[in-house]
Amino acid sequence: MAIEIAPLPIPPSADASLLKDFGREVKGVHPGALTPEQFKEIHDLLYKHGALLFRNVDLTPEQQYALTKAFDPTSESYGHGNKKTEGEKKSILHPDLKTIPRVPQVQLIGNGVVYDHEGLAEAKLKHPSHTTFHKTRVSPEDEEKGYTRFYRWHIDAALYDLSPPKVTTLYGVTVPKGKHQRVRYDDGTGDELEVPLGTTAFVDGKTMFDILPPELKSLAVRTRVKYAPHPYVWMASAHALPTGLGITSEGLEMPYSELPPWEESKIKVLPMLWKNPVTGGLHFQVHPCGVAELLVDPLPEGAKREDALYPDGAHLTDLKEVRDLLYKMQRPAIAPNLVYPHDWEEKDLVLFHNRGVLHTVVGAFKPDQVRAFHQCNLAASDDPKGPTEEDVKKWA
Repeated sequence: MAIEIAPLPIPPSADASLLKDFGREVKGVHPGALTPEQFKEIHDLLYKHGALLFRNVDLTPEQQYALTKAFDPTSESYGHGNKKTEGEKKSILHPDLKTIPRVPQVQLIGNGVVYDHEGLAEAKLKHPSHTTFHKTRVSPEDEEKGYTRFYRWHIDAALYDLSPPKVTTLYGVTVPKGKHQRVRYDDGTGDELEVPLGTTAFVDGKTMFDILPPELKSLAVRTRVKYAPHPYVWMASAHALPTGLGITSEGLEMPYSELPPWEESKIKVLPMLWKNPVTGGLHFQVHPCGVAELLVDPLPEGAKREDALYPDGAHLTDLKEVRDLLYKMQRPAIAPNLVYPHDWEEKDLVLFHNRGVLHTVVGAFKPDQVRAFHQCNLAASDDPKGPTEEDVKKWA
């Protein structure tokens, strides 16, 4: 049977014209038993569309790991390392992950207590919520009315020592049903977005770049991003903005001297724009919560200097300045009409191009609402490629 594809069900809140190339549902093949020819087709579809959905799939952890690994055959360990946070309980990720014992690259995530699951006698899962991470929160009264927030817009990546995974796979084992929730941005814009309970929300990094004005495109194509060492430990005591798009600057980050041992050579300095290996497009791929510094190259010879930002280059180390600039560049792309909130069904498998999209957990569950997902991503065999010299000349 030939592979068939169909557009994802775009919600009424989204601008269908701007999301026309984002995401496809794949039919006619089992993602755990692809021939080499079928995998090549799936591989290219993922890079072209950012996310692929397979519905009603029976998938073992072994099959999920093999599928994820096929996108980067020499990758091996889970994206944050097979010891996750290296036993560091101070990491903000620590409560969210439980490892499938026989396939340590696959994590069990979700909410509530799960029994006798893939070798785990009992797993207490915690759905991360904005109530524990944001500086402010939706009031309990408004939560009861169904209001919520995005948790943390991010890329799946350790952002220290290990290279960002190329692909993440998410498989819905147990999906609780309930009323839709309403995401409030709470940033003065009045923006809101209706979402399914427990959705995973996605935005396209290519669109994030494409909608920037010329002076910010020029800046993006010339900029590298330096992350903090052990960023999830570094940020654990800090608070996020109400949109989930970065951290408020209150000086609450852990001093570098108090972090677990780290080496300068293992700190990640990555391009602000990551080049799609299939389409050649540029994707704005920055995890805003973990960023410490920005390094801007000067304009290339012959480029127009009028209205250019940092035409002679810059090294930005003031954390508030760095964060404010990133927010200005990234916030337009999480507008309600650009967000795809996936409406999960049990046995849904979603693959997404982790080097091409940003995503976030959304909403909150009650303690007795059980949600169980398998997640797999693998620390990549190389770092993402940035803009070429031709790209810089074109956009700078």
